[in-house]
Amino acid sequence: MAPVRRTGEGHEAARPEKPAGRAGAGAYPWAMAAAITVAVCGAALSLNGVLRGWNWYWPAMTTVLVVGFTLAALRSVRAQPLLVTAGGFVALVGVLTLTFFRSSSVLWVVPTGATLPDLDRLVRRASETVLAETAPVAPNAGIVMVVCAVLGLAVILVDALAVPLAMPAPSGTGLLALLMVPAMIKPQSAGVWSFVVTVAGYLLILACSQWFAPDGRLQGGTARSPGMVRRAALTGAVALVATLVLPLAIPGFDHGTFPQGSRLNPWSASTGLNPMITLGNSLRTPDGSGRITYATNSAAPLYLRSVTVDNFDGDSWGPDDRTGSRVPLDGRIDPGYPVLADEQVRLVTAIDAGSFTSPYLPVPYAPETIRGLGGQWTWDPATLSIKGTETTTRRQEYLVTSAVPKLSAALLAQSSGPVRGIPDVFARIPGNVPDIVKTTAQTVAGAAGTPYLKAMAIQKYLRSSEFTYSLQSPVQGGYDGNGLSVLADFLEKKSGYCIHYASAMAVMARLEGIPSRIAVGYAPGRLTGATVTVAGQGALPEYEADARDAHAWPELYFQGLGWVPFEPTPSRGVVPDYAAESAAPSVTDSLGNNDGLIPDSAPVPAPSPGATAPAVPGADSNSSGNGVQLMPWLLGTAGVVGLALLAATPHLVRAGTRSRRLRPKRPDQAVPLAWSEIRDLGTDYGVPAEDSETPRAYAARFRTSLLGEPGGMDQDAHEAVAFLTSAFERHRYGRPGGKGSPGIGLTHDTSSHGTGGQDNGGQGIAAGVAAVEMALRSNATLSRRWTAAWLPPSVTRRLGQVLRTPLSAAGRAIGKTARASAGEVQPAAGGRSSSGAADGAHTPGGG
Repeated sequence: MAPVRRTGEGHEAARPEKPAGRAGAGAYPWAMAAAITVAVCGAALSLNGVLRGWNWYWPAMTTVLVVGFTLAALRSVRAQPLLVTAGGFVALVGVLTLTFFRSSSVLWVVPTGATLPDLDRLVRRASETVLAETAPVAPNAGIVMVVCAVLGLAVILVDALAVPLAMPAPSGTGLLALLMVPAMIKPQSAGVWSFVVTVAGYLLILACSQWFAPDGRLQGGTARSPGMVRRAALTGAVALVATLVLPLAIPGFDHGTFPQGSRLNPWSASTGLNPMITLGNSLRTPDGSGRITYATNSAAPLYLRSVTVDNFDGDSWGPDDRTGSRVPLDGRIDPGYPVLADEQVRLVTAIDAGSFTSPYLPVPYAPETIRGLGGQWTWDPATLSIKGTETTTRRQEYLVTSAVPKLSAALLAQSSGPVRGIPDVFARIPGNVPDIVKTTAQTVAGAAGTPYLKAMAIQKYLRSSEFTYSLQSPVQGGYDGNGLSVLADFLEKKSGYCIHYASAMAVMARLEGIPSRIAVGYAPGRLTGATVTVAGQGALPEYEADARDAHAWPELYFQGLGWVPFEPTPSRGVVPDYAAESAAPSVTDSLGNNDGLIPDSAPVPAPSPGATAPAVPGADSNSSGNGVQLMPWLLGTAGVVGLALLAATPHLVRAGTRSRRLRPKRPDQAVPLAWSEIRDLGTDYGVPAEDSETPRAYAARFRTSLLGEPGGMDQDAHEAVAFLTSAFERHRYGRPGGKGSPGIGLTHDTSSHGTGGQDNGGQGIAAGVAAVEMALRSNATLSRRWTAAWLPPSVTRRLGQVLRTPLSAAGRAIGKTARASAGEVQPAAGGRSSSGAADGAHTPGGG
């Protein structure tokens, strides 16, 4: 027997029973939190391959669990919805502080002022990783913190849509946003298992919303509306089919079927050369983009050096722009160290950057003067790299004079003195160097007596037959990048491309006491057959280089000679004469030569001037590269999600308003809020209420205009409208506290559709409104249904009124001012205006 309550008239009425799974009570918050956690953790699985390995996943999963179950705990004690969401943000801050900022916090979870510099450092680190790495990136603390923060925010977003706004279906947009990043970056897309787990979590969210539905579709927590399972199955099937089929129809999804093998590439290939980043993409996409032409008086084609990568912290190499020390490019460029060689080689090179777009200027090393540039440019005294200030290389034509010492093996062998006069950053060794790197460096070069012989030993080892040049092996093996863990994998697999060879030689050189850095730019190109006339030089042969020639190579410092380039990458670039194996004796090593004095008999392979990068095995010319810049994808994803949320705002506002009306905080609010919902439904479906209409008159017009005559197929809706109209009239015009009060109105029985009866009160009203809405939808045209769902007039009209209010007020003020200036309002005797006197004649007591 249902519990009862006493009314103001002494009558007994059934007390509304709370459904077993009502939001904020029982198992509902915990079940929903578990569903959201499964969905978000499943979506996070897809980031494997964007981030290397799995070490990042455990802090990410911890963040999701803490935030999700904090929301559940607050909801279980019936906290206000805003307080629940705020608690989610507090939990997110706490878990991020515990994980990443423990040393600068109070009690490990409360951030302090000292936490802000640490946060700024990690955010900058994440930004550099996004801008300066190809996927998969090393999971450093900065990028892992950002991932954890994004996943925590995704939990809060999905929870807000599914619970307080009562829109579990649109909550999938948050999950889709997470899946879009790997879908656009990874060649294998989001992956089947991640997609399956995410879909399972999403279906659990929908199931929880239906099972614990508080709107009268439950009777005692067991019965369901007849079409619920069918509708749920249909919705899931449509969503699944759309997910699998739409990529085939959208331009840019280049191969396969989502979630395995499709990748959206709306921006196509980048024409710029970002340090250590687009190399893999450029090399794997041999489309000839980013073409540069140059003419030089050199006897051989030149390396064009764009940027120097010298800062190595163990996680990855990166450029250190040293913004504070850069010098405006308005005169001679000084290398900053003495060059003691007897002979200098001076070159003149005319360069046309064409469509190549980068803030870094490609020039032969070491530049002395540059003429003809447009815009503002600066150069770094430590590396001589030239960078634009709010300008790029695109369509720039300029003339470079450069000078380097004429090097020989004998001259380099004599340079064995201690290094002086260069920043320590070029010799810094991180503390987390893997054992395989240390062991290899010691085995290969440890026995060599001079820096030159050590460098030659390392180059010889990397160019030996043990290693193979491959663009695909690092991607397939999961070590495509330039961190120490990647370097360890490369030395074990012995297959990679220029980034890996240059990184290996630079790190091993530092371990052997030789300062090193990595230059990024273009390998020597090929003749075009044309000539370019340069003042004072005559007609010079023209060369070209493009994205296929993107290259990285190490530079080692020798006292008195400066920075000397080497070429450890097999089948790429040109080995300089001073670094050729025949130029110097071999050193003792364990790789095959027992006495260490016999030079290799096998010649070092060097490409012809017309050689280009090998094509990707098994791929055609239309396939996209696997190394993808993350920043455009993240910005594009954020833009798409933002536009989608903006377009869905009217729908979200309408759904949120309906949810609040059908879940009133006080019982006496149920009837007037339900009546407001009926009026808005009428507005959305083409029958707005007139200001002069009584509730009964509007209800009569509403029922005949849209639902047909009573007794037809919409009998439930007719009875619901009649019941709600009668209840609202009793609420508005009935005696307060007596029979006919709001509380009595809730017990009215409309037995056929359950607006009253045993589930009573708010559930009955919600069911009545649902019946009316279902009838309206079934009788409306497709365009009317779409408008009511996504551009509801009840929302757009209110928005128009809000926007018109200040404009109307301004218009009235302007009109009043205009009338005053035109003399329409004249002061009258006694301080009244003429219009005021007329008004006073019709106003009791006027004047």
